[in-house]
Amino acid sequence: MGRWEPDARGRLATAALELYSERGYEQTTVAEIAKRAGLTERTFFRHYADKREVLFAGSGDLQELFVRAVAGAAESVAPVDALAAGLDAVSEVFVDRREYARQRHAVITANAELRERELIKLATLSAALAETLRRRGVAEPAASLAAEAGVAVFKIGFERWIAASEEREMSQLMRESLNELKAVTMGGEVASPRISEGSHPVL
Repeated sequence: MGRWEPDARGRLATAALELYSERGYEQTTVAEIAKRAGLTERTFFRHYADKREVLFAGSGDLQELFVRAVAGAAESVAPVDALAAGLDAVSEVFVDRREYARQRHAVITANAELRERELIKLATLSAALAETLRRRGVAEPAASLAAEAGVAVFKIGFERWIAASEEREMSQLMRESLNELKAVTMGGEVASPRISEGSHPVL
């Protein structure tokens, strides 16, 4: 039996993000990550397939949570409100994780390979949400359109949440973004939300 290493996975994730932020993703090696975490390369590969996976290891769980919440919404609600239930559930995961999310986002946007991986993640999420909506009885193309809109709301709400000086909760920003989408699709005027001074969406 291997030696017990308390929270090895978390230590490796923290060490990796620190090094990616300090040196850049491409310049950081698995050996350096393991050394920073006080662990071995062998331990690293027990938890992650490669150094990229450190940044995306939670994607599957996040997608599952989103999909489960949408699937579990009351049958009587409209597709957009089922998606709202998913956005609320996902927002709970990010409570107290804003600084980590900001650092991760900065690392990803600085690297083309990672940006591509992030786009694939969002496309996979959209496909899973569309399938969930179809199972709820939503016909095509409405299911795919609603799923794409839900992912767009998630992306925009997330980027607003990690913006400099932003202090509001993610759930509030997700709801605001969703309400603006509803207003646009219904042909109404979009009310400009009150944004704290200095905050802006990170593109």
